[in-house]
Amino acid sequence: MKLLLTSVFGPYAVDDEYGVKENKMELFHNQVTREQGIFSYRFNHRSQGLYFLAENIDVPTTVLDFPNLKRFTHELKKGYDYIGISFIIPNFKKAKEMARLIRQLSPESKIILGGHGVSIPGIEQMIDNDYICKGEGVFYLRKLFGENQDKPIRHPLGYSSFNRRVMGVPWASDSGILITGVGCPNKCRFCATSHFFGDYIPYLKSGKEIYDLCCHYENEMGVTDFGVLDENFLKMKGRALELLELMETNNRHFTFAIFSSAETIKELNDLDILVRMGISFIWIGVESRQEIYEKNRGTDFPSLISELKKRGISVLASSILFLEKHDKKTIWEDVDFVTALEPDYLQFASLGPIPGTPLYSDYEKAGKLNDEIPYESQHGQGEIWFHHEFFTGDESRDFLRLAFEIDYNRNGASMLRAIKTALMGYIYCKEHKDEKINKLASSFEKRLKIMRYFLVAATIFVQNRKSEDLLKEIKGLYRLYFGRPGIRIVASSTLVFLLSLKEYIRCRISGDKINPKTSCTVYDENKTGHAPAKIKKETVYVPSKILPDFNEQAGQ
Repeated sequence: MKLLLTSVFGPYAVDDEYGVKENKMELFHNQVTREQGIFSYRFNHRSQGLYFLAENIDVPTTVLDFPNLKRFTHELKKGYDYIGISFIIPNFKKAKEMARLIRQLSPESKIILGGHGVSIPGIEQMIDNDYICKGEGVFYLRKLFGENQDKPIRHPLGYSSFNRRVMGVPWASDSGILITGVGCPNKCRFCATSHFFGDYIPYLKSGKEIYDLCCHYENEMGVTDFGVLDENFLKMKGRALELLELMETNNRHFTFAIFSSAETIKELNDLDILVRMGISFIWIGVESRQEIYEKNRGTDFPSLISELKKRGISVLASSILFLEKHDKKTIWEDVDFVTALEPDYLQFASLGPIPGTPLYSDYEKAGKLNDEIPYESQHGQGEIWFHHEFFTGDESRDFLRLAFEIDYNRNGASMLRAIKTALMGYIYCKEHKDEKINKLASSFEKRLKIMRYFLVAATIFVQNRKSEDLLKEIKGLYRLYFGRPGIRIVASSTLVFLLSLKEYIRCRISGDKINPKTSCTVYDENKTGHAPAKIKKETVYVPSKILPDFNEQAGQ
């Protein structure tokens, strides 16, 4: 028996019969740094769930990631018994076309639909299928294939992102991915993931399991920096503290980029625990001052974010626009509130009624859903797909874009904000009396050496007064703590500028669209431990190392 797991086909971010140009396959460039021009972060993420599924079933599996239609149809001719298509709601048309092609070219194959797209009401009749996986997939597939559902979870080794570019400079993949669990017990009314997975399902249940996996990454791939896929990683406080204890006891230091709610961070009581744990980045849902969610009740966000940044922890704050309480005055009050927090990164997203959430149910009952907006446009970075008392669809698109522009002009380029935060973390650790924290200054120092290469290009391409002020402050701190730039720094900075200039010209002439390349990974039945399955064939694109020390932590 053979299984094919596939993402939807490209090209992406284009207006065609299957999608729209606003639906980019880039998290930051699409939803966070989208209006920051040359300073916007560019990278792709693999369909991590597919690799995780392949690792945790015994059936020989092929993972086809980011195919075009020609590559997908070629794969169908290999005669798979089962084909799983993972898709989100904006990619409904692509999943439907893929199912049609399977019935035409491989009629004996059984079709499994999965991903958030299966939450669409009536999906069973809308896309050809034999099985639909709603929710967690590992245990679903194990049950479907008659496997032992209680066998241990095997975590694959893989990079958290690829195809990375900062100001046009290729940046080698150097951060691993940790999928510690899915779901979230907070269950905010708008949150698709927490309601899709039900209760929180931990894959790595103890700090020791996470620590052992991190050590394995370091031993096999030299990776010590990790992006953690978990809605609220610190929610299992005992697991996090056990991980910290093992790191300090064994003198092995790792760094982590995590998601966390404000109330979970506050429960730690001591933010220095995060520094010792190596937390370098936290994505926090600030949401709104107009509507206070339980997770944020009583939180002093200005103080919390300031204290995190002082310790060198970059904060990505997310904010929701077009809530029921937003009119054309109160929406700007929320924009002013969240931009005044001065996070390193800021995500604005339109309120989105996603099937399966209480928000969707409430709006459906109230007759507020706009059926004229097609699925491919329901992605949170364009027009709203419900009827709002104060905003039309076109207005919502314009207000959203303007919110990003306001953040950029008020707070400067996110890249520069992150550099300043790293400098603050270096100073904080260097001057700290606790030896456990003091020795972590070297970790910041490694990042800062790389970041310095970008200051010349940033000075030339700077676009607003706040960014200019940040650059002036950053350069002063560099000279104070690291001295004046030497020949190597000047040479590397010149190379960065030339690559940035090339990227700037490319975007002006041919647009800024970047599509990930196809990856095909074949797993056989010999899947053991945490190590990746024995792979017969793999084609993976990883950017080459361009500058000195680019194998060090990126600090993204």
